Amino acid sequence: MSNPAVCEELTAKSYEELTANFDWSIAERQLGYQPGEAINIGWMCSDRICHLGMADKVALYWEDFQGNHQQFRFDDLRVLSNTVAQFVCDLGIQPGERVCLFMDRVPELYLGFLGILKTGAVAQPLFSAFGDESLLVRLQNANTSAIVTQKKHLHKVRKIREQLPNLRHIIVVDAGDSALQAREVSFDMKRTPRVEDFAVYPTMAESASVLHYTSGTTGQPKGAQHVHYSIISQYLTAKWVLDLQPDDIYWCNADPGWVTGTSYGIIGPWSNGTTQVVLDSGFNAERWYEFMERHRVTVWYSAPTAIRLLMKEGTEVVRRHDLSNLRYLASVGEPLNAEAVIWSQEAFGKMFHDTFWQTETGCIVITNFPGMPIKPGSMGRPFPGITAAVLNTKTYEPITEPGIAGLIALRPGWPSQVRGYWDNEAGFKAKFKNGWYLCGDRASIDGDGYYWFMGRDDDVINTGGHLVGPFEIESALLEHPAVYESAAVAKPDPVNMEVVKAFVTLKRGYEPSDDLELEIMNHIRKRLSPLAMPQAIEFVDSLPKTRSGKIVRRVLRCKEFNEPVGDLSTIMDD
Repeated sequence: MSNPAVCEELTAKSYEELTANFDWSIAERQLGYQPGEAINIGWMCSDRICHLGMADKVALYWEDFQGNHQQFRFDDLRVLSNTVAQFVCDLGIQPGERVCLFMDRVPELYLGFLGILKTGAVAQPLFSAFGDESLLVRLQNANTSAIVTQKKHLHKVRKIREQLPNLRHIIVVDAGDSALQAREVSFDMKRTPRVEDFAVYPTMAESASVLHYTSGTTGQPKGAQHVHYSIISQYLTAKWVLDLQPDDIYWCNADPGWVTGTSYGIIGPWSNGTTQVVLDSGFNAERWYEFMERHRVTVWYSAPTAIRLLMKEGTEVVRRHDLSNLRYLASVGEPLNAEAVIWSQEAFGKMFHDTFWQTETGCIVITNFPGMPIKPGSMGRPFPGITAAVLNTKTYEPITEPGIAGLIALRPGWPSQVRGYWDNEAGFKAKFKNGWYLCGDRASIDGDGYYWFMGRDDDVINTGGHLVGPFEIESALLEHPAVYESAAVAKPDPVNMEVVKAFVTLKRGYEPSDDLELEIMNHIRKRLSPLAMPQAIEFVDSLPKTRSGKIVRRVLRCKEFNEPVGDLSTIMDD
């Protein structure tokens, strides 16, 4: 790996200029990478930054819900990831083997991720909230060789380890004086002698790096295999879309068990030499605002679910904190409703920039680009270097007429595109049609080239031959003063084949009633159309969500159609 030169400054100012002059080699040059050389994400995010003269710059401010806190410089990232890497190598882990990270958002998770990649092994991050069965399925599928975990999660691993003959090592980061069992070994980052120099394994562009598991509508979870070259996309999209600048303090809410937590919670910011903060704590509006105020957060990347929770708390709690350092807000995970965008302007004096991407894309592919006018409710426009289209659902040809809904598709070839599903070639091939990668979502494009989300392809409601997108209905529902969250799904109907049914959670101070149901129905009828009006509304205490905060409509739809719901391992417990 070459010693990179200092990143050159961007000269293009507008979205149009950036798109017209774009080539991914821009990122290669800034990262000091020449095609054909070795490239390793762990080295790029630590050693490389130190070589650029930022060894003493703070890389991570970490806190937990109890108020414990730690601080790490980029030189600490370098040395401690070396320490992890040496420990893993001493256990006999070979390049290409899968090493699972099964921890809360503790420092060992972030440092361990870089260290594993330095060895040439494949990092396999999983949500620590998974139960033993969900963990078993993913470790079996990947033939995982080692797992790094905490005492609090060790009982889950012990319960399944006899069914995992390939799992040779169980590494416990906080074992202390606890008695360990067969295959278990303690790793204490504070007590283990620091490794100043480590021979980083010379991974190449197409060497496997991260294995992220994503669940489809049915069947087993799929392991999305990424490669070290993905950093090219993740570095540049973090810099251009999240507008990361040298003095920023950046906060990404996402857990690294989710692809956002690795692409933009580790790789993107640290490859840019950006200081980031991590809060290992659940949602609490007061705590979040106090955390941002204390660390003077400037760039915040959050999720629509979190934003709606903040909206529920109102703007009064915002006013109690000095958030004047916030200069850029972005959203990820599911489409951001127009109401949330408008609310953020009221609450923070700035609008959230929605971003669209997936585990399989590895980086942001459609976005509200900095400096580009925001149309609340729109996903924005394709990132420079991404060729996107909306395809006819039957011919898989691009739709050229504005406003016509179709399948969101991307032309393959960007650096962070998933290279396959682990041990599932057929499932991966099914994602491609007519030379396009199908995202599995529907949208339309307006006359200005902005994309408007309609819903997951399997969530679209066909009522009387008319396709109705759930997102449009849900956005309209959120405009009603009583509605806190909503999900719209198809309900079987003998006349229209399907009709709309809405599941609604109410804001404080509102109670379910027949009158309120009728009022909400009429609101949708006037706001959208009779076709979009729910024929039934069910008031619920909560909606099914993934651990990354996405509402899972298929759970509700399958119940209406009395169908099996498939894999539920990523669903949050109530």
